[in-house]
Amino acid sequence: MLPGVMRTDAGHAVPGQISDAAGRGRGLLLAGLVVAAIALGAYLAAIATHPATAMLKGFDLGVYLDGGGLARHSPATLYDWSQPGHPGIKFTYTPFAAMVFAVLSFASLRTVEDTAVVVSLAALAVTLWIAFRELGVAAGRTRWGATLLLAGVCLWLEPVQRALFLGQVELVLMALITWDMCQPDRRRLKGAGVGLAAAIKLVPLIFILYLVLTRRFRAAAVAVGVFAVTIVAGFAALPHASVKWWLHAYFWQAGRTGFVGVDSNQSLRGVLTRLTGTVSRGEALWLVAGILVGLLGLAAAVLLHRAGRTFEGLMACALTGLLVSPISWDHHWVWVAPGLAVLAVTGVRARDPLTRAAWFAAAVVVAVVFGGWPQFWNSGAGLLQGGLIWYAPTESFPSGDKAWYHEYHWHGLQLLAGNLFLLAGCALFLATLAVAWRLRRAAA
Repeated sequence: MLPGVMRTDAGHAVPGQISDAAGRGRGLLLAGLVVAAIALGAYLAAIATHPATAMLKGFDLGVYLDGGGLARHSPATLYDWSQPGHPGIKFTYTPFAAMVFAVLSFASLRTVEDTAVVVSLAALAVTLWIAFRELGVAAGRTRWGATLLLAGVCLWLEPVQRALFLGQVELVLMALITWDMCQPDRRRLKGAGVGLAAAIKLVPLIFILYLVLTRRFRAAAVAVGVFAVTIVAGFAALPHASVKWWLHAYFWQAGRTGFVGVDSNQSLRGVLTRLTGTVSRGEALWLVAGILVGLLGLAAAVLLHRAGRTFEGLMACALTGLLVSPISWDHHWVWVAPGLAVLAVTGVRARDPLTRAAWFAAAVVVAVVFGGWPQFWNSGAGLLQGGLIWYAPTESFPSGDKAWYHEYHWHGLQLLAGNLFLLAGCALFLATLAVAWRLRRAAA
């Protein structure tokens, strides 16, 4: 173990604890309460003063519930259905997810939507609380203050706002994965949360590979077992849909979500599709780039884990998943919230003033890049329903691959704005590789 490394109350090693000094703890708690209250108050005020669909449209949640209704009444058509008027909008989740949504579909859209907002906000706070715990922030006023302060900031990040606006499950899945991965390795059911998250959306499967590479074989086996059980349950309850999804490889058809080059797809495949001008050429380059980035990212995550930076390793794995996934919608980037916790705590721990300032500056830049910004051109939008990536022209609900799509003709600042999340992610990825390499050299 590296010099200065201690263990958190969850049993994981981190390099030194940030104490809960009386004066600092009270001041941080007060600041956190003020920031969180202002952020939440502004959010509630925006909901109250805008049209219902401006802040909480629930479009994706409606697709979830439609899929759940199909699973109950017409399961054979689950993956043939498309949203009326939007042929590119289909049900693109696992048969097990359809079973979960079938239960939710008994309630009205508004009821589920309101409940989802409350649960998602709680999930954001829980994720940040766990993040600060794993990063060595002492229990008590300091940890609660840091959690509330950053939660207030993160509420107005574009990925968080979009997840709430669309009724997405991203914040809940992030909390589930973070809680599960940060359990002590001795826990027998560690890995079950990851397996369940992967049963809803397949991208979390990368965390199972990460568990294997870090030699947490029991947790990986539990995750695989839970995931396998959900597949069996899907075949038992929805056999025709399961055959299409798993045996006919519908899960691999990224185009079922629409045009993979649309601006809200902030993944390597998305940007390469936009730059090459066709889906096919973009896919070929993405396969090469994805394998390379995946190997490097997982290697960095393993090095961080071995150096006692277990939470930083988890964040490196999450970032790698966002980059290599064929589809990483803007709301998938909610992982930037615990990432900001890493940047902030690293800045606090830095001994050199210039280094500390650099880490804090990086946190501010990340918050600005991923922040929600007004859609000045759309008076019907919510208070901050926009983001910098939306300052590039885009197609609305595109499907297929057409040469005249706006994304193929970006130029100048449009290229920067339209690919900004991916570019910021690549910068964070390079920084992660550099830190992992330095830790490896220090350990050697």
